[in-house]
Amino acid sequence: MARTLMSGNEALARGAWEAGAVVGVGYPGTPSTEVLENLVNYDGVRCEWAPNEKVAAEVAGGVSLGGARTVVTMKHVGLNVAADALYSQSYTGVTGGLVYVVADDPGMHSSQNEQDTRNHGVGARIPVLEPSDSQEALEFIRSAFDLSERFDVPVIVRMTTRVSHGKGLVETGERHEVPVKPYQRDVPKNVMMPGNARLRLRHVNAREGDLAAYGAVAPENRAEYRDNALGVITSGIAYQYVREALPDASILKLGLTVPLPDALILEFSSKVERVVVVEEMDPYLSLRVRALGVQIDDVDLPRSGELSPRIIAAAFGQEPLATRAPVEGLPPRPPLLCPGCPHRGLFYSLGKVRAVVTGDIGCYTLGSLPPLKGMDSCVCMGASVGMAHGVALAGSTERPVVAVIGDSTFAHSGITGLLHMAYAGSHGTVVILDNRTTAMTGHQGNPVNGVFINGEAAPEVDLEALSYALGVASVRTVDPHQLDATLAVLREETVAEHLSVVISKAPCALLVKEAKDPFAVDEELCTKCGACIRLGCPAISRDETGRAVIDTATCVGCGQCVQVCRFDAIVGVGPSCDLGGGR
Repeated sequence: MARTLMSGNEALARGAWEAGAVVGVGYPGTPSTEVLENLVNYDGVRCEWAPNEKVAAEVAGGVSLGGARTVVTMKHVGLNVAADALYSQSYTGVTGGLVYVVADDPGMHSSQNEQDTRNHGVGARIPVLEPSDSQEALEFIRSAFDLSERFDVPVIVRMTTRVSHGKGLVETGERHEVPVKPYQRDVPKNVMMPGNARLRLRHVNAREGDLAAYGAVAPENRAEYRDNALGVITSGIAYQYVREALPDASILKLGLTVPLPDALILEFSSKVERVVVVEEMDPYLSLRVRALGVQIDDVDLPRSGELSPRIIAAAFGQEPLATRAPVEGLPPRPPLLCPGCPHRGLFYSLGKVRAVVTGDIGCYTLGSLPPLKGMDSCVCMGASVGMAHGVALAGSTERPVVAVIGDSTFAHSGITGLLHMAYAGSHGTVVILDNRTTAMTGHQGNPVNGVFINGEAAPEVDLEALSYALGVASVRTVDPHQLDATLAVLREETVAEHLSVVISKAPCALLVKEAKDPFAVDEELCTKCGACIRLGCPAISRDETGRAVIDTATCVGCGQCVQVCRFDAIVGVGPSCDLGGGR
């Protein structure tokens, strides 16, 4: 065995490989993305980015049906999309091991909601394992494959942001080659028509009891007895915080949290004087431990967001830990679209047509912030298209209604919304922001940009042809850096009596390798009108006199600011290397 420093996501990839997985499939979503990005580097595993999590879950289900081990990855909201497959896969069971890696995001660092995946485990009636560090991430996913095949069930490995991205020493092993089981047709097991499903439900009921019995002796669950004055029941990353904040407390560390090991909980509770539950997000453990008749003492822990050793120590009346206290009074640093982002030009132009903009999930969601204020809603992947149609149906505004959706998100779940708009006779406008990548999660490939997960070329969707095939009357492609031309197209299409698609096509600024000369402000010509400031570019600010200033080390030379300046005060300043820009 070798010891190496790994993040939780890296350890999951290694563990899946060691367990003999032959296929990894998923959809990128922070904090889960790096699992598949690391797994693709191992020999003997084929990895794929699917258009969405439902497709990924169905592909993984097919691999399992074919007798091989497979892992499917996503973030918490992605499991909502995959749930359609998962809940029925619980009935069909597996042939080859089927493991879901689902990463929750307490505190919503990069998500539109908080969501506790343990609830899906209860709803689907499948096991949920919760690692608390990188070593356990590797061990638990290996165990998950064994449990999947032993109990004929998909298994969820639930991660959270800190476990996914935190690093620790991991003991790695060798790959265990698991023979692919020969395919055998089994209609009563695998075809979920009502008659078969009723029979399979008997299996689900029996399996649940078997899993509960296993939980009582599962190596993933353990009691650590210290001072019996306080016993803490916890799981996942909260275990690490409790160990640091309450080093003398006895702890029942639960690694298998669905189903809960009732007998183990009752035994632990009987051996301590006071029982407290410490968990992030939903009161999943608290409600169920109380249901067993265990008296739990309440402590003042937050109902949402992340925990920390400091928060836990304070809740138990302990002295503050010797950690760095938060610095007060710092100015806010809201996220911004990058310098040279093509979405900036599109949102600036949308502001000129005074559109109601239903938005979607992606880095372009930042266009909702000042000064652009270019988006009115953001709910879930693909929602912008259906919501635009819905706003028009409500009839409450005479302003044009425009849906804005990224290329990867359009492939994920926007196509069906556009199909519905065509079917329903909508006269709305849908803008597809084609920046040639899945930018927000780290520039992954997708069906629109024609890049496979390993960097190889893949077939590229023709968005114009697809839109016409769905029934769209007019499809226009614009370069969003050309503000006047983009505005002209938007003005035409938003008043037209037909369904239209505008493809805003320009690569993500971070993909542009060719350096362009930066721009600067001519102090004598600047009138302090603020037109360039209203673009919201991080490279543009004001000096103490109110005059615009461009940071030439940050400017990427996109030229949008030049187009909005009516006084020719923004000028080119020559090669960036002469300015020390390093580009």
